[in-house]
Amino acid sequence: MTALRIDGTAIARQLRAELAERAARLASLGHRPGLAVVLVGDDPASAIYVRNKVKACEETGIRSVLERYAADLPEGGLLARIAALNDDAKIHGILVQMPLPKHIAAAKVIEAISADKDVDGYSIESAGRLVAGLPGFRPCTPWGCMKLIESTGIDLRGKHAVVIGRSNTVGKPMALMLLQADATVTICHSRTPDLAEHTRRADVVVAAVGRRHTLTAAMVKPGAVVIDVGMNRIADGEPRTGKLSGDVDFETVAEVASAITPVPGGVGPMTIAMLLANTVESAERKWRSATPLV
Repeated sequence: MTALRIDGTAIARQLRAELAERAARLASLGHRPGLAVVLVGDDPASAIYVRNKVKACEETGIRSVLERYAADLPEGGLLARIAALNDDAKIHGILVQMPLPKHIAAAKVIEAISADKDVDGYSIESAGRLVAGLPGFRPCTPWGCMKLIESTGIDLRGKHAVVIGRSNTVGKPMALMLLQADATVTICHSRTPDLAEHTRRADVVVAAVGRRHTLTAAMVKPGAVVIDVGMNRIADGEPRTGKLSGDVDFETVAEVASAITPVPGGVGPMTIAMLLANTVESAERKWRSATPLV
């Protein structure tokens, strides 16, 4: 068996085309979606991520506002700027690029963002809405993973899904979204004994532990759908030094799974697409709330 290669780039491109139509409609009504991206410090990887997000906004018809600050920006200064963006009617989403300098408390910054503009879906209110099954902004990476799983045509109802990783940004919300799709979910992590015992029974595996080649072919049930969230740099001295590698041993697992995402070109493009989707949704909500019923 050779697995279907799930093309996240192509799926994201289609989604962004649909979002561009929605953004254009809002713009024609004088309500163009706007996303503020805040970057503090000079981390090279963060700069690349921000550049990609700003470019995606421009290509989709979303107004982007990039604010860059030195690494020594006081925490109070960042919080004051977020308060101003909360009050800006032309901004529908606020994204503060992580990680932040050590003197700034990330949790405090996330909670300072208005729930109506939390397009990253990281706040306690957003998390609570996800737990309760209420409408709200979903974290972009797990939401993108759900779209990739849906693209395979698998019916998740009654299926066994294993999530490797328990982070607040990916693992936990991923498990909740799978539960909402009526899958039976097992969460594994670095302290789980005999990980393979769980993954070999799974119809769907989402690997989001941040450790290269955690999932190998011997750990995968034949015909399973495998989603690789990992983004690991290959160490110096190894073949393909400096390139990206996932949490899944792609070459061997692709011979066992029915469908699998590559790294890069799988989950990454979808994360940005779902950020844009949340931003457009925020603008649509704002427009509906400001439009009188007739």
